[in-house]
Amino acid sequence: MSAVDVHYTVDGPDTAPVVVLVNSLGTTLEMWDPQLASLSAEFRVVRFDMRGHGRSPVPQGPYSMADLGSDVVRLLDRLGVERAHVVGLSIGGMVGQWLGAHAPDRVAGLTLMCTAPRLEPASAWAQRAATVRAEGTEAIADTVVGRWFTPEFAEANPQTVARTRAMVAATPAEGYAGCCGAIEGADLVPDLPSVTAPTLVVAAAEDPSTPPGVVEQVSGGIPGARYVLLEDSAHLVNVQRDAAVTQLVSDHVHGKTPE
Repeated sequence: MSAVDVHYTVDGPDTAPVVVLVNSLGTTLEMWDPQLASLSAEFRVVRFDMRGHGRSPVPQGPYSMADLGSDVVRLLDRLGVERAHVVGLSIGGMVGQWLGAHAPDRVAGLTLMCTAPRLEPASAWAQRAATVRAEGTEAIADTVVGRWFTPEFAEANPQTVARTRAMVAATPAEGYAGCCGAIEGADLVPDLPSVTAPTLVVAAAEDPSTPPGVVEQVSGGIPGARYVLLEDSAHLVNVQRDAAVTQLVSDHVHGKTPE
């Protein structure tokens, strides 16, 4: 499948380092709203809707990780960007791993959050894709978002949870299912040793989707990668620990070592 022209926004100074934010499954570029104001004050921030999501095209699935990564390369070409810092969460982190291994000349640095080189069992992703194609994304929205925040955060922030659920439920069924296919077919373990970009890997202590032990497979496989564990958060760590994540991204782009 050829690359598609995804929907995107650009914020921040034209001459600043470029930071590309790559979303989790079932979300749009608005997922990164908690980071936008701070990061766009010092970087040229590119956000986009992954193929099959939001305002981007919805080609027939399944997709591959190479498809999703090629969409990012095409976006960089469209923007005239030679190299960018790539920040990805969940499937966005898998896309980042693919880019680091297969398009190293386009990647100035990687921040990979709550992600894995492969997500097993693969059969679970085939089953989820089948459910969504049959019943729509509304059918899985509660279960998915229920794993993204700790119960304490969800109780204290019902509007945030509701907005996030609405994003998932509004995702086109074929787009969501197509990306499930990309996860089902992904095994990035052999690619990790070839990643040369400076890499920061972030895990969330209470993440049931990609527990810290799974995320450590990423930092353990990429030479020189640094690993940070954030407490008091589940999967959508950029929302639940927004200030901490924003600071980690900023410091990493600037080449600073986390405390």
